[in-house]
Amino acid sequence: MTSLRDLPRVVRAAIARVLGTVWGRRVLISAAVVLVALTGTVLGTMLLAQTHIDVGPFRAEMSITPSFKGGTEVDIPPLGSLHLDSHDGPIHLKVNLGSLDQNRTEALVNDPTAITVTGKRAVDEVTAGVLRLGLRALGAALAGAMLLAALIFRDFRRVAWAGVTALAVTGGSLGLAVGTVRRDSIAEPRYEGLLVNAPAVVGDARRIADNYGRYADQLQQLVSNVSRIYTTVSSLPVYAPQADTTRILHVSDLHLNPSSWGLIRTVVKQWNIDAVIDTGDIVDWGSSPETSYVSAIGQVGVPYIYVRGNHDSTAIQAAVARQRNAKVLDNSVITIDGLTIAGIGDPQFTPDKSETPPAVDGSGVSPLQTSGERLATTIRSANPPVNVALVHDPAMAGPLSGVVPLVLSGHKHQREVSMLPAPSPTVTPTATAGATQPTAAAASTTQAPRMTTRLMVQGSTGGAGLRGLEHEEPTPLTLSVLYFDEQHQLKAYDDIQLGGTGQSNVTVQRNVIGGPEPTTTTPNRSAATPSVSPSR
Repeated sequence: MTSLRDLPRVVRAAIARVLGTVWGRRVLISAAVVLVALTGTVLGTMLLAQTHIDVGPFRAEMSITPSFKGGTEVDIPPLGSLHLDSHDGPIHLKVNLGSLDQNRTEALVNDPTAITVTGKRAVDEVTAGVLRLGLRALGAALAGAMLLAALIFRDFRRVAWAGVTALAVTGGSLGLAVGTVRRDSIAEPRYEGLLVNAPAVVGDARRIADNYGRYADQLQQLVSNVSRIYTTVSSLPVYAPQADTTRILHVSDLHLNPSSWGLIRTVVKQWNIDAVIDTGDIVDWGSSPETSYVSAIGQVGVPYIYVRGNHDSTAIQAAVARQRNAKVLDNSVITIDGLTIAGIGDPQFTPDKSETPPAVDGSGVSPLQTSGERLATTIRSANPPVNVALVHDPAMAGPLSGVVPLVLSGHKHQREVSMLPAPSPTVTPTATAGATQPTAAAASTTQAPRMTTRLMVQGSTGGAGLRGLEHEEPTPLTLSVLYFDEQHQLKAYDDIQLGGTGQSNVTVQRNVIGGPEPTTTTPNRSAATPSVSPSR
């Protein structure tokens, strides 16, 4: 019996016997050729797979690099970058709009109508550039693989097989990318860069939403947006959506963070916000000294709609109500810019993170559930119909399913978007012929048509306050811009995330309503928090 001490010697002997056979040597050589071909393909692609194209006033550089995730990145220095989920791996397309042609730029400045023409030509210019880049990628992969194989093997047949392998791998990768192209991905870009530039670069959410899936129009609009930014001498252009679009800024869980107010004012100005919605926990302890914090609401400059959170006392709610532009909702309804909004405060006051208090009536029913049912009753009797409902804790949203199309909440310090489960059908007894009383056999289940309800849970616009520093990385500051059309329906929303300190680097993710219903967005932290929890 072979001992463990003898095992390495036995393995080496077995390997030697395999390599001593003709087939063993062939397998080893083939594996070496494939490995060298792949290495040369990657090196050649990274070094040589790039080209330059003219897109409007830009001298753009396009390149391909190996990637498991695929996608496209458009760099617009010094404004930031756009990231598009345009295709699946294993190649990543990068476009750098870092160079301007002076003559074409001056022509755009002197003739503003030329921007429209430039946008219309953008599709053909980008298509030609991508085709040229694909051919260069094939050539670069072939050259890299064959050159590396020649240096290592010095055998013509093995060099030729390395070239064939490089062509197969590169051609298959390009084919996979083309086969998985998502042309509507440009409607939902993710922006990274300076906050003040985000609305101008990302573009008009309302127009993009109405033209969902029309790739050419969207690409033209993107090129036109960037062209206007580069050709404006005095200042960056202001985001100007259609006149009948209502823009709402959703914030939550500021938790006494003083930097939140500067961020809110910046977004209100740059996105031309009509009103701000705050779903609670504006402070930490609900104490009297904290009432001075809410005085910054008056500097926001637009209506500020607020519902109380579990960290907010009635004194804090009263302090908010004293601000000239604030509207406090506590089982009440208000209409702003044609949008009807209902809200109710959190019934629990738990700033000390105590356990969830028992039901008030001793029945075992959660006070959060009871408050949600009270708000649902108010919404059913409202006229005009309510478009948006506000609660602090998402555990209050259950009774609102099928009652209102959109529910906004906070509390969890992580961003989530989902559809509430549909309410149970109503059983209505129907009498049969000759029967004086409805019977179980004659009962029929009927359900009136009911709307679906979207629940949008905001992260913490204050970075969870001091508790946001309890983790290895600080909790990011998050807020969202919601776009409603003239029928007061949600058309799109921008998720804004500010990482680290200051207000310079942000991520803006455009989301268009109309595709598959969402389940959840990327959370601020990987660990989820239970819906019913006073710990926030």
